Amino acid sequence: MNEKVLHTLEYDKIIALLEAKASSEKGKALCRNLRPYTVLSDIERAQTETADALKRIFSNGSLYFAGIKDPGPALKTALAGGTLQPKDLINIASLLENVGRVRSYGLKDREEADSDSLDDRFSCLEPETSLMKEIHRCIISEEEIADDASPELRHIRKSMGFAQEKVHSTLQGLVNGTLKSYLMDNVITMRNNRYCLPVRSEYKGLVPGMIHDQSASGSTLFIEPQSVVRLNNDIREWELKERDEVQRILKVLSSSCAERSDSILADDNILSELDFIFAKAELALSMDAMRPIFNSSEIIRLKGARHPLIDPKKVVPVDLELGESFNLLIVTGPNTGGKTVSLKTMGLLELMGLSGLHIPALDRSELSFFKEIYADIGDEQSIEQSLSTFSSHMTNIVSILKKADINSLCLFDELGAGTDPTEGAALATAVVSWLHKRNIRTMATTHYSELKEYALTTNWVENACCEFDVESLMPTYRILLGVPGKSNAFAISRRLGLPEYIIDDAKQRIGEEDQKFESLLANLEKNRLDLERKRQEISAKQIEIETLQQDLDSGRQKLQASKEKILSSAKEEARQILSEAKETADKALKNLQQYADSDTLREAEKERSRIRESLKKTRATGGLPNPSESPIPEKDRGKGNLSRKNARVGMNVKILSLNLKGIIQTLPDKNGNLYVRCGLIKYQVNLSDLINLESGNGKRTSGNGNSIPKGLSKASSIHTELKLIGMNGDEAREELAAYLDEAYLSHLNVVRIVHGKGSGILRKVVHDYLKNCKYVHDYRLGEYGEGDSGVTIAHLGEARW
Repeated sequence: MNEKVLHTLEYDKIIALLEAKASSEKGKALCRNLRPYTVLSDIERAQTETADALKRIFSNGSLYFAGIKDPGPALKTALAGGTLQPKDLINIASLLENVGRVRSYGLKDREEADSDSLDDRFSCLEPETSLMKEIHRCIISEEEIADDASPELRHIRKSMGFAQEKVHSTLQGLVNGTLKSYLMDNVITMRNNRYCLPVRSEYKGLVPGMIHDQSASGSTLFIEPQSVVRLNNDIREWELKERDEVQRILKVLSSSCAERSDSILADDNILSELDFIFAKAELALSMDAMRPIFNSSEIIRLKGARHPLIDPKKVVPVDLELGESFNLLIVTGPNTGGKTVSLKTMGLLELMGLSGLHIPALDRSELSFFKEIYADIGDEQSIEQSLSTFSSHMTNIVSILKKADINSLCLFDELGAGTDPTEGAALATAVVSWLHKRNIRTMATTHYSELKEYALTTNWVENACCEFDVESLMPTYRILLGVPGKSNAFAISRRLGLPEYIIDDAKQRIGEEDQKFESLLANLEKNRLDLERKRQEISAKQIEIETLQQDLDSGRQKLQASKEKILSSAKEEARQILSEAKETADKALKNLQQYADSDTLREAEKERSRIRESLKKTRATGGLPNPSESPIPEKDRGKGNLSRKNARVGMNVKILSLNLKGIIQTLPDKNGNLYVRCGLIKYQVNLSDLINLESGNGKRTSGNGNSIPKGLSKASSIHTELKLIGMNGDEAREELAAYLDEAYLSHLNVVRIVHGKGSGILRKVVHDYLKNCKYVHDYRLGEYGEGDSGVTIAHLGEARW
């Protein structure tokens, strides 16, 4: 990409904004050096990296790389065998600390997330935690090494401290004692790293020792008393040992850094790349930018595009197209109307997209992979080269025409301006015609009517204008495709107060054809505004209709929910009623089995008839499946009729509390407990919970041992077969429901339902009901000799809820 267009379209200002988003020096350098890519795969890779970084920012927050210094020079010194200074080691430790933090950020919550283009970079980071901790342990700051850096350094500093205390103690004794009257001040001071006393010059002979310095006036001499010379020498020796030990510690740390130099340099490079990538993402976030779609068809389709260098609160989004229905776009309109901004917006967003940056436009905006972009925008008058405005523009245009091809995007601002209007218009028309014939994507702004006419009469060329509000004399900055623009010079002049007679005179000086053309444009603009107003009204009505539809749908949903709630409540109430009826019926059955006299049986039969009518009424009002409670109520449990004397192994009995029939397996123990087998399961029960089901001749008996006369109980009178032939579906379903209730209450195990073969409608009704009946365990069609497919055999049992 030519450097000139980068400056013309202000791409360098975008790079400056990008650089401000980076934190590290190398990351900023990558931002400064960013240029449009020349390979489409590189563009897509860079766009993907920017998009992935933006997703991570939305998910985990921003990622910063502050405090990272280039470790290259320091590691080069270490590899050469040199000793690094504390500052260099601290920078390396800070780098490794950032590596650990960045790696943790990159791997956070990635187990369930889809992999992206940044995963490899994050996973390749090596924090070198042990080296980082060792540097922080040994070095406190650039000027201070920790006492615990080594045992030897701790010993040296401790010994030096003792020597310094001894010197202080000795000198303090002299200050407060024999030398007090000879001193200028009662203080202990340092000269040449030696502890001294400020002695008046007239008493220098009375204080034996070494003179290290004197005051500016000469009245004070700084003397090291003879008594502390040896102690000061000891301190100096400890200081030399401390220096050597510190150098040794730094040398060890430097060697460790040299050993890990490859890993450290790799970490630094990865951090710089991530800093650069996340800077692009932060720039996209600040601009509310989106990833563009790239094509290789030389088509640009920008939706709601905003110039990134204009205040977001003031910029007006524009829609721009080029290359699909037309390859040449002529933009006209008044000055300051937004023509140049739109031109620069298209060029700058194309450059940003080619550089892997997201663009400030709506989602699904499209850019094309242009290998070159050429622009002639602004006043390029050159005094040094003796070029006028027209000459400088024409020089640039000549250069563009030599280099442009089908893979180029050409942008011209005020093409042909700066010379005679007639000649300028002719030249401008010739230039765009030459580009149009070679299918080179071009966008040009102009005031020339000739170019408007060329666009109206030439295929694959489109007019566009910048909308202008004549009433307010302010541009709206909207780009209207397919509409040629007006300069509005007369309207603006009239609004600003130019006398009408001057305006009329000016109109008469315009050619008749020009007047007709301007009148046509005015009518087109008026019609467009009318259509725009109607479109807005229709849009408002559409929104109102959609709102009403949403309210209607919401009301329907609430009504349906209320209906379901009412039905659910009614069904639950019916289930409770049926449960109570079932409990009452089972209680009556139990009493019927325990008491066999005729009067009691007749009363039980009446009660049974009453319960049956209650069940039918309950079903008629929406009754639901039978309850799951045990058929034997809790209050009737423990009323068995067996004793230790008449209980025997093999006897058929019934467990009242479980409503199960079984056979005694063992004799009762001293507490009356014994085992009864019911099917495959053995239960331990008490004699008081059992009823003997055998009479003396092995017949089934009632609860007190008397035989129950057949025909007196409902359980004896109900048939095991139900015939539904000749009924319709509703009649059959109601009859079947009532019959199954009676059969279940009468403890029938198997029933035979005759529905006939026919068309299969009654069979389907029967099977659908049996499928949902809670106390039907299974059912099947009759076999040969049972009625074949005209009969269904159903097995009943305990209700399943």
